[in-house]
Amino acid sequence: MKKLVLFDIDGTILNTQGAGARAFRRAMLEVYDETGPIDDYEFHGRTDPQIARELLRMAGFQDATIDAGLQRLWSAYLRELDLELRKPGNGTMVLAGVTPLLNALHETGQHLVALLTGNIEPGARLKLGAAGLWGRFDFGAYGSDHERRDQLPAVAIRRAQDSSGIHFQGRDIVIIGDTPFDVSCGRSLGVWAVAVATGKHTTRELEDAGADVVLTDLADTQRVLAAIEGTDAVPGVSLA
Repeated sequence: MKKLVLFDIDGTILNTQGAGARAFRRAMLEVYDETGPIDDYEFHGRTDPQIARELLRMAGFQDATIDAGLQRLWSAYLRELDLELRKPGNGTMVLAGVTPLLNALHETGQHLVALLTGNIEPGARLKLGAAGLWGRFDFGAYGSDHERRDQLPAVAIRRAQDSSGIHFQGRDIVIIGDTPFDVSCGRSLGVWAVAVATGKHTTRELEDAGADVVLTDLADTQRVLAAIEGTDAVPGVSLA
C-alpha cells in the first residue's frame, strides 16, 4: 500500500536563517504601517495568512481592513523574500538527511511525496528553490489554500487523489514536521505524525503534543523510513 508523505518546510526541510521573518516585517510596514508584536511572535507552525491576521489584530486592526491589504502584502512579502534569499551570506540551509531521505522515498516507488506547509505557495517555491529542492515534491497544500493549518491535510488528500487516483486515509498519510501544529493538524483524520526536533521545540514538547514518533533529526535515513512505515515505533514513544 502506498503512503502519502507530507513534509513541512521551515525547521523540517530547511532553515532560511530568518529571511522569511525579515521579509514579513518589511512587507507589513509597507502595506499596513504596522507589524504588531512581531518580535515576540512565534511564526513556526502557523500559516502565513494566520500570522498576518493575528499580528494585525493584536495591533487593533479589524478583519475587513486586514483582508483589504492582503494581496498587496503578499506581493511585497514575495519581493522582499526573494531579495533576502539572494543576499550574500544569507544562504538557505538544507537540514541534515533531507536530500538522502527524499531520494530514498522516491526510489521505493511506494510513496507520494508532497508538502504540507503554512507558507503561501509562491513563498514555498522561493524557499525551496533557494535550497535546490523545488521540484522534489509531487504537489503541496499551502497557507494560500487555507488560513487554518488543520484544513490543509484535507487539501493534500484531494490533490493526492487527483495526482495518483488513490484516496489516502488514516495512517497511510504521514505528516513530518517540527512543531506541535504539525503533529495536531491531521489528528481528526487519524494520520501518522512523525515529529522532528530540528526547529524550536524539544522532543518532550513534541511527545506531549501527541506525535506518534519523535526523532532528533532526519539524518538516519533508514530510521526515518522505519518511522514513516511505523515498523520501528510504538505510538507516543520517542525514537530520539
